Amino acid sequence: MQHLSINQYLRDHIRTVPDWPTPGVQFRDITPLLQNAKVFRVLIDAFVHRYMDPSMRPDVVAGLDARGFILGAVVAYELNIGFVPIRKKGKLPFDTVEETYELEYGSATVELHTDAVKAGDRVLLIDDLIATGGTMMAGKKLLERQGAVVMEGAAIVDLPELGGSEKLRAAGLQLFTLLDFAGH
Repeated sequence: MQHLSINQYLRDHIRTVPDWPTPGVQFRDITPLLQNAKVFRVLIDAFVHRYMDPSMRPDVVAGLDARGFILGAVVAYELNIGFVPIRKKGKLPFDTVEETYELEYGSATVELHTDAVKAGDRVLLIDDLIATGGTMMAGKKLLERQGAVVMEGAAIVDLPELGGSEKLRAAGLQLFTLLDFAGH
């Protein structure tokens, strides 16, 4: 059997769904990465091994609603640190701060509990993919407004043609992604 790189192994388990949710879009579906225990472990280990290094170790992981919860919670557990959800508006039961960002057609708002992070906390912000960067930018702003330092944004997939990763880097956010896909 041919030896595959971790990145190629993961790429081979991402499903492309043409013309979803609209014609012309090549949707990158990460759910096959989660369905197979071995593939899921390889995925999580790729993140965990990076953030085990003392120079890269966060104090807390923040996951973006909703697939960032799946990744972030498991990574936080493996690193033995806390996990913080950044949720869509109206889903958190305690006092929150919110950030609204623009979508292709309209806007969306995400929220964070006011006691989710402490000033100076080093936070890893994680999601499944980076498209336009709006959700990750909103999460970054929320965490920084609470005094945290977003040390890095992480995702499985970058869709560079949509400009999100470029926008996030221009805003000073270090990024780590396992794969990029041309087109969208």
